[in-house]
Amino acid sequence: MSKASMTSSMIRSCSSSILAYSRAMKLEGNRVTAVLHARTLITGLGINLSRTVSVGPGGRAMATDVKGTRVNGSAPVLTTDNVLLNNISAGPVKLSERAKGDTSGDAKYKDIPLTNMRETIAKRLSFSKQSIPHYYLTSEIKMDELLKMRANLNAELKDQGIKVSINDFVVKACSLACSDVPEVNSFFLEKENVIRQNLTVDISIAVKTETGLITPIVYNADVKALVEISAEIKQLADKAHKNKLKPNEYMGGTFTVSNLGMFGSIRHFTAIINPPQSCILAVGGSERKIVPDDDDKDGFKTVTAMLVTMSCDHRVVDGAVGAIWLKHFKEYMEKPEALL
Repeated sequence: MSKASMTSSMIRSCSSSILAYSRAMKLEGNRVTAVLHARTLITGLGINLSRTVSVGPGGRAMATDVKGTRVNGSAPVLTTDNVLLNNISAGPVKLSERAKGDTSGDAKYKDIPLTNMRETIAKRLSFSKQSIPHYYLTSEIKMDELLKMRANLNAELKDQGIKVSINDFVVKACSLACSDVPEVNSFFLEKENVIRQNLTVDISIAVKTETGLITPIVYNADVKALVEISAEIKQLADKAHKNKLKPNEYMGGTFTVSNLGMFGSIRHFTAIINPPQSCILAVGGSERKIVPDDDDKDGFKTVTAMLVTMSCDHRVVDGAVGAIWLKHFKEYMEKPEALL
């Protein structure tokens, strides 16, 4: 029997296997994905479909498409109505191998070694997301009263060179809410088999630096004045950017605030809990919106609103407890006299 006849016979006898492969096969951009069993069947036949696929109905490779397919290296791949998928190899290629093999000068990437900080961030946040059962609670905060108070306060403090930020109010409101709902101000300590409820409220504040994210701490924030918190945050952020924070200034904390609203384009996001803490508050930006108002002659009014989302560890903080904490936080932010 000629090699061509043998090839044709093998294909006919295994048409059901080819169909099984084709059903398991789908296009994803310019890649082919196949379940392991189907891939094994095709490999056993010596058929190479990794470089060429059919563009027939549903992107499936039909039995007729494999006529002329290479068998044991003897024939060309699919011949008609096919799309060539470039740069797909039989197995995964390591970055170092690709870089080494690419001598064309057209490489579109560069490898950046991990710094110690970036490696630590990667390990801690991966551990957090994989091991902590996160859930999320979002609330809308009306900011008009707070913005008026902030403007008046900054006008009074201008001669002293003090300017209070919205984030300063957020930190203070978080600290008071943690005092009101101490379950949120807790650690989950798995090895000790305990939930540790902290008796001090120490707020970690996420700060972006050139080397990565770091969280300097405002200790005892619930008993500090707003202006004191503001000055301390500025000092800690400056030291963070200069890489001059001492370990005790960023290692610890009982609750974290991550504020991306200050960047101007972020309305809402969720954050990853910083273990062993149980919660983190993600603060979005403020925006003007129209809401119904029965007291207004037009039936509506314009308000400034800000979205915040709290990520909670469900092992420590039940949904109702998280909701109560957010209720307290919202009240402090919308009636900010208690924050002064």
